[in-house]
Amino acid sequence: MPDKPFPGILSTVGNTPLVELEKLLPDFGSRVFGKVERFNPGGSIKDRSALGMLREAVRSGEVEPGRSVIVESSSGNLAVGLAQICRYYGLRFVCVVDAKTTEQNLAILRAFSAEVEVVTERDELTGEYLPVRLRRVRELVASIDGAYWPNQYASLLNPKAHETTMREIEEALDGKVDYLFCSVSTFGTLRGCRDHIRARGLDTTIVAVDAQGSAIFGLESTQRLIPGHGASVVPPLMDASAADEVVHISDLECVVACRRLIAREAVLAGGSSGATVAALWKFKDRVPRGSHCVLVFPDGGDRYLDTIYSDNWVSRNFGDVAHLWKD
Repeated sequence: MPDKPFPGILSTVGNTPLVELEKLLPDFGSRVFGKVERFNPGGSIKDRSALGMLREAVRSGEVEPGRSVIVESSSGNLAVGLAQICRYYGLRFVCVVDAKTTEQNLAILRAFSAEVEVVTERDELTGEYLPVRLRRVRELVASIDGAYWPNQYASLLNPKAHETTMREIEEALDGKVDYLFCSVSTFGTLRGCRDHIRARGLDTTIVAVDAQGSAIFGLESTQRLIPGHGASVVPPLMDASAADEVVHISDLECVVACRRLIAREAVLAGGSSGATVAALWKFKDRVPRGSHCVLVFPDGGDRYLDTIYSDNWVSRNFGDVAHLWKD
């Protein structure tokens, strides 16, 4: 515990715990750790991106409280992080989300006085919401005086924030990080972790965890049920060389992994966290015994109680599949 008070809520972003998962894979022969990002004040790893992008803009004067209006697109977590930061700085925030954003996230955004626009129509070409969200953001930026778009999809401040994420992991394990499993959406977390790994000369294999139906690594974009990882368009930050391996995870695999994680480790994790668990299961036979494997858990499962952790929702979308996660 710190020996003195934190100077404001934003100073609590980062320094999240790295937790050893001793029961997740019995007889695996290697150690598994989860970087539990739900302990950030806004509840997810996106707090790091949000703070990295906005704090610099405020410091430089590009963003001014009372004049600037922050406009951004998000499926949920970045929106919450930005909403908290905007409330702290006294900034107006307009957020464009979509129909997959959870009711809990929408309620949190409104509690922080964010102005929320919900996109309900899918893009005709991809069948996804993201292209429509981005078009709406551009319209808002063009029409609102003082609008500022942090643009998590293209801003280099996004990956810059996650160099610290990887530094924390390296320090916790004294540099022995053999495998890093990281879900991808904007590519900010993975790219930032890669930059730190290369700068430090670490011998770490980076496994990118993408969603089936995501276009990031060249697959055809199809409709997906679980937000938070994957994307219907390739993000500008995407750098294929940042990943040594790529594993694609289906919505059902994601659900099963989340349910197994809470059953075996009592960790209530979000969808993209479950995706990293599912990826490790798929990849485990390629991991030499004695390795250290780190899974980045971007958020908690409390915002997925009506989907991933709802028996009715799971049954409605996948049928009778409960046997898949019961030991």
